[in-house]
Amino acid sequence: MIYRLPKELIFPDPHYGEPDGLIAVGGDLSVDRLLLAYSNGIFPWFSFRDWDEPAWYCPLQRFVIFPSEIHVSHSMKSLINKEQYRVSINEDFHGVINGCRTVDNRYDMPGAWLGPDIVKAYTALHNLGMAASVEVWDGEELVGGLYGVTINGVFIGESMFSRVPSASKLALIGLSRHLESLGWKMIDCQLETPHLKSMGARYISYEEYMEILQR
Repeated sequence: MIYRLPKELIFPDPHYGEPDGLIAVGGDLSVDRLLLAYSNGIFPWFSFRDWDEPAWYCPLQRFVIFPSEIHVSHSMKSLINKEQYRVSINEDFHGVINGCRTVDNRYDMPGAWLGPDIVKAYTALHNLGMAASVEVWDGEELVGGLYGVTINGVFIGESMFSRVPSASKLALIGLSRHLESLGWKMIDCQLETPHLKSMGARYISYEEYMEILQR
C-alpha cells in the first residue's frame, strides 16, 4: 500500500509498503521532513523529470557497512600506499554533489534523480551540519567522492562518483576509517551494488537497523 502524505509531518509504518520499499508519495523536501524521514530509515528517491512530487522508500532489508568491517582489497591497499590521492571530509560539498549529479552524463539519463530540488535540499542539510561529503583529490582536482546524511552516529549514503578508477572506493574507505575513529556505528548504503558488496556491505533487518539508529 502506498500512502499519500498530508501536509503534516508524518510517515506511515514501513511494514505496510510495497515489496521494493516504496511507502509514500507527496510532501516536500523540507529539512524537517527529511530529518523525520531519515530518523525512521526512510529516504526520498524519484526521477525528477517524471515525478512532480517526492516518492519515499524504506526497504525492510537494509544494505549497510559497519565501519570496522570495511574490506580493503590488496589492489586498494597498494593504491592507498602510493599516496597519489588525498581524502578529505567536508572540504567541497558542492563539488561532490555536483560531481554525483553530472559524472558520466547522469543528469541527462532517463530516471535521473539528482535534480535541482534535491541538490537544494541536501545543501540545506549540509549547511545545518546534517549532511557531509567526502572528497578525493589529485592535487587540486576533485576526482571523486560521496555524500550523505549524518544522524545519530549513522552515515546514510546518498551518492558517489569517480572521475578516475577507484576514487569512490577510496572515499568509502576513508569515510569508514574516519567514522570508526569517531565511534560511529554504521553506513547505510541504501541499495545493493556489487561494488559495495565487495567492500563488506551486508543486509540487516529494518528492526536491527532502527535499533542501531536509535541506540
